[in-house]
Amino acid sequence: MKMPSGGRGPASIAVLVAMTLVVLGVVTGPAAGSSSVPAAVSAPATGCVKPTIVLVHGAWADASSWSGEVDRLQHEGYVVRAIPNPLRGLTSDAADVADFLKTISGPIVLVGHSYGGSVITNAAAGNANVKELVYVNAAAPAVGETTAQLSGKTSALSAAPDTLYDQVSYPGAPAGDTDLYLKKKVFLQSFGPDLPIQTAETLWASQRPATTSAFMTRSTAAAWQTIPSWYVIGTADEIITPASQMSMAQRAHAHILEVPGGSHLTLISHSGMVSDQILAAVRAACLGS
Repeated sequence: MKMPSGGRGPASIAVLVAMTLVVLGVVTGPAAGSSSVPAAVSAPATGCVKPTIVLVHGAWADASSWSGEVDRLQHEGYVVRAIPNPLRGLTSDAADVADFLKTISGPIVLVGHSYGGSVITNAAAGNANVKELVYVNAAAPAVGETTAQLSGKTSALSAAPDTLYDQVSYPGAPAGDTDLYLKKKVFLQSFGPDLPIQTAETLWASQRPATTSAFMTRSTAAAWQTIPSWYVIGTADEIITPASQMSMAQRAHAHILEVPGGSHLTLISHSGMVSDQILAAVRAACLGS
């Protein structure tokens, strides 16, 4: 059908409507479970300094576990750093991450998975550049709590240590301390059961151990008490139970995203949803800047 002179076709009208909605603030973030964030939504507010996003992995993993999130966040135009977590002990691990954060001059959104949540809880303390904390299937200890006691009563890690870990001595270890490797059965059935079996077996084979003391050291800070927090909870997590995660998220007054059927490795199996939550924290950091 021929349009009247000076008129606009349906595509042009749609563009004008979309632009109007964005200007009026009608367009909002994606619904929970969405694996993509529209560019107009994920872009920071005009004049906002884009935060650097720092990702801290947990035990029995390495920085490559964040590959899905790194790809997505870089595509969205952010500087992302997935840094190594030494897994030697909470105090020293947090100090390492804290030192890295000091090299970043602008705002930071700090993300931790699993034991990495305990690390960011301590590393962010006293750093005014850290604007938001994001916990992904993570521990968020209060002062005096250990990572181990936050796994939850029904955690798979409540079983006898000899059935869970291959324990290996390491040079210079404090008395009684060992490196802990997850046994294959525990890794496949409880750590990442929602991953393809070949992927899970590769991750088990390449896992990095954490020391016993890493899980038993008491937290000396609780950065979530003063820094806004976000939480991703896998509803089928058998390592840190969903109930324990929910309790920690609620006491931190965190923004919560539940991932239906997500295991402890939702950062791999549901990287899109995890990225959505990180981007929500990024937008909040911009609005608060």
